[in-house]
Formats: sequence, structure tokens, C-alpha cells
Amino acid sequence: MSYVSEVSSDEAPTVLIVDNNQMSIMRLREVFRKRGFATEICEDGDVAVDEYIKLDPELVVMSLDIPSLDGHLAALEMREHGGDSRILFIAPNRLSDLAVHATYSAGAVGWLTKPISQAQLDEIWDQVLGPIPDAPGLDDIDELYPEDRIKPMPDDIQLPPLQELPPLEALPPIAEIPAPESETIEPSRPKRWRLKLLIAMVFIAAGVAVYFQWDSVKELLESLL
Repeated sequence: MSYVSEVSSDEAPTVLIVDNNQMSIMRLREVFRKRGFATEICEDGDVAVDEYIKLDPELVVMSLDIPSLDGHLAALEMREHGGDSRILFIAPNRLSDLAVHATYSAGAVGWLTKPISQAQLDEIWDQVLGPIPDAPGLDDIDELYPEDRIKPMPDDIQLPPLQELPPLEALPPIAEIPAPESETIEPSRPKRWRLKLLIAMVFIAAGVAVYFQWDSVKELLESLL
């Protein structure tokens, strides 16, 4: 029988839902919300393993046909890491044979056919909460990887020590910069055009004086005649 849990989100058990089908995700979230679970969603197999290690959920509900790392291998990596999480596979009916094999290999508590309904989960809920089976597929996990997949490298690889750099040679002393020579400023000479202008003004003044003096002499002669 399903129910809505009254516990807070901090106290609620966590279910990690791993699927890339949005309709399936919405259905699973609603089903497990009614059972009082806090839900975490992941759509990628590789990322799901990292989330499993970080969250340590009580239950993992994982689709077999997910990108990057299929659900079977992702479940084996989770089991290899350890923890007491229960794994429940979900798969379309066309992958039923693979789901049966993956459930046994990864030590899952069971599998359900998509699309998931509340009634399906209720039927196997006691099995989900039962003991966690062994995972015999862990012995063959390396053989299950695709050939083109990069397998994780061991952590005990030691890099060669770095060679010491040669010492730097002494730099030559900086040459002294000579003091700037003081420039001698010669006094400016008077411009020649000023002298010429002065001479011209003298001649003009003399001519004006002669002109006015001639008018005076002319007036004197006319008065005498």
C-alpha cells in the first residue's frame, strides 16, 4: 500500500533515479514521492556512479539503456565501490533477457518493466527491502567493458622525478649612462630687417622735413614779389 511520508526531506531516505527518458523520470518521482523518498535524478551512467559515491543513497533505480555507461556496468561500479544501497533495474520489455542477466550479475534486488506503475512496485516492495544479493559479475567487470572504453588507471603509478634546472649564469654589469652635455645657448642677433626699417624711417622723416621747408621758402618769395 502506498503512502505519503510525513518525514522531512532531511530525514527521508534517498532514491537515485538514473534514466534519460523524461516521461519515465516524472512517473518514478511521483511513485517514490508517495513512498516518502527524497529523489535525486541523473541521466548519464558515468555521472550516476559519481553521484552514488557522493550521495550514498538507500536505493538506486536505474535504466539499462542510458548513455555513456550502460546500467549494468554502472551498477557493477557502484557495487565495486561498496555501500549498502539496493539497486533496482528498469527496462523495456524488449530488453527483458538482458535485465534478468544484469540483475543477477550486479546483485540487484530486482527489475521492473517500463513504463513503471505504482502497482508494479507494490508487488515487489518486500523483495526490494529484502537482503542484498551478491554480485558475481564483479569478477568479470573488466571483460564487460567495451574495447573502445578507456579503463580507469590504477592510482599507484609513480611519475619520474623532475630533473634539476641548470643554475642561471651571472648577468653582465649594467653600463653607466654618460651625463648629458649642457648646451650653450648663443645670444640672438638683432634681425637685419629691423635695421633696414630704421634707415627707411629716417629718410622718410628727412623728406617730410624738406617738403615742409620748401613750402615756407615759396611763401616768402611770393610775398616779396
